[in-house]
Amino acid sequence: MVGDDQIARSKAIQQQTGKTFHVATRLLPPRIREATYVLYAFFRVADEVVDDPGDNTPAQQRAELETIRAAALGETETDDPVLAAFAELREEYDIDPDDVDTFIDAMASDIDTDRYETYAELEAYMDGSASAVGRMMTAVMAPDNPEQALTHATALGEAFQLTNFLRDVREDIVERDRIYLPQSTLDRHDVTNDQLRNFEMDTGVAAVMQDELARAEDLYSEGVAGIKYLPEDCQLAVLLAAVLYADHHRLIRNREYDVLSETPQLSTARKLALLARTRWQWIWNKDPEAVFRNITEGKGRGGMFTRGAKLVDRLPVR
Repeated sequence: MVGDDQIARSKAIQQQTGKTFHVATRLLPPRIREATYVLYAFFRVADEVVDDPGDNTPAQQRAELETIRAAALGETETDDPVLAAFAELREEYDIDPDDVDTFIDAMASDIDTDRYETYAELEAYMDGSASAVGRMMTAVMAPDNPEQALTHATALGEAFQLTNFLRDVREDIVERDRIYLPQSTLDRHDVTNDQLRNFEMDTGVAAVMQDELARAEDLYSEGVAGIKYLPEDCQLAVLLAAVLYADHHRLIRNREYDVLSETPQLSTARKLALLARTRWQWIWNKDPEAVFRNITEGKGRGGMFTRGAKLVDRLPVR
């Protein structure tokens, strides 16, 4: 049985590194909330191997990921509280070992991959880094008909990850020397990797962002459509997570698509306002798609999504 100290450690990791997701996690019922802390902490432990390697060589990073994989799958004993807790949860909730493998493989690919030629290549990476996460969360929530929910959970995980990539273009370059925007989209708008690395914002970069934001928004539509298949006491939390992540699109649009001068961040006040607004609408309408649509379209308050928006003609000098 997962101990209180393991849950506390996992919760602390989420509070520190996943502030947006933590707001939504707190709305989950206790039986799911505590498991979610452990899942998130496991993802972060593996992610940090490649995002913050210190003096470790690529070979040492791969070896560390293999150690994590073996512990997570219960093949070896571990004294790491997070890995031990995850291994227990994996058995308890019958999490597919293939999803664990897919996730660890995606983390390993970050060691020597710093660009993706096409969206199909990026999507294959996100199947491990994000969609597998959505599938593991679905296993923990245990919907009555998991097959109905899984396709949508995969899309929603991909939407969250793509939003993160679009928000974090500057951070990924500065801290990891990675570019997660598909090269094919950059080429279509005559944007080069050197331009991004020099943080040179222009209408081409704005067009790239608009294209990829629209792609993400289609994924949100598909993902949110599956929330109704989750247990009723989990639906509001997942809906709020979708609202919070999607609100980064509003930030990006309001900055005229400039994610190169700084990384857009939601304020605590904004998160709490969206929490209140989402809960209020949920009281009157238990249709996740309708609530999500009302909030992202703005209803007089300014929408989040950019679909159909006119690309800016002039960009501010920064």
